[in-house]
Amino acid sequence: MVIIKTKYIPANNRSGSKIKASANGFTASISYPHHLSYEFCHFEAVKELVKKNNLDWDISNMGFGSDNDGYYFTFNNSKMGV
Repeated sequence: MVIIKTKYIPANNRSGSKIKASANGFTASISYPHHLSYEFCHFEAVKELVKKNNLDWDISNMGFGSDNDGYYFTFNNSKMGV
């Protein structure tokens, strides 16, 4: 199962705030898109991760959740049997 983790990185003396996405050894960062809601900012980082690394992951129907460390995006095709 693939879990994509995103994390907010605050601005510092050298650069503005960013969001970093990582999964399975792949990473990508974007400048924080202030015009979007918080969840969509993190999803933009997921899209950049897929684009930058030429991944063939279908991210059109992902689930997500968050904690104090960031957001976690998962693929909805992972289901539990009943």
